Amino acid sequence: MTLSKEYLSETPSINFSHPLIEEKIKELRDISDSQIDYIKNAYEFVRDRITHSWDVKAKVVSKNAAEVLENGTGICWTKSCLLAALLRGNGIPAGISYQKLTRGDDDSDGYIIHALNTVYIPELQKWIRLDARGNKATVHAEFSLEEEKLAFPARLQYAEIDYRDNNPDLDGRLVKILNEADMVMNIRTDFDLK
Repeated sequence: MTLSKEYLSETPSINFSHPLIEEKIKELRDISDSQIDYIKNAYEFVRDRITHSWDVKAKVVSKNAAEVLENGTGICWTKSCLLAALLRGNGIPAGISYQKLTRGDDDSDGYIIHALNTVYIPELQKWIRLDARGNKATVHAEFSLEEEKLAFPARLQYAEIDYRDNNPDLDGRLVKILNEADMVMNIRTDFDLK
């Protein structure tokens, strides 16, 4: 995974100069003892305090990081944007990685693109992946510097894909879907990103 200024840049989806995000960055800085502690606190805030829109059947469609923070809910795509914004706004390189997963327990209801984050840990000089989707009975993701503890493993028997990529912004096709969506529950992505 490469490290370039793109992973620190502001975008319409990762809008870290928004006043709400700047306020949250300051709040997270104030409770953090180190850069790694800040990353962990930002991750746990997004994972635990921002609901996943599908889990709560939210009526609102949050379209960027600031809207996720304002609404208190977002799907994995925009929760990833919020975590990236909280990190980039504090000078920590962050990106977005994708998986293609089934919408249900098997492939009978099609597929959805799942987003998670890539984060560069300067003092370890390495990228890690973190999944702030939000835990529930069947999902358990954790902060780890040593091994990935993501929400979902890709299951080959259902042709799921872990792209293991590192993108500087939310994919344009996903942004278009969000901008056109009237309800989160109707979002479908039965396509490959690559």
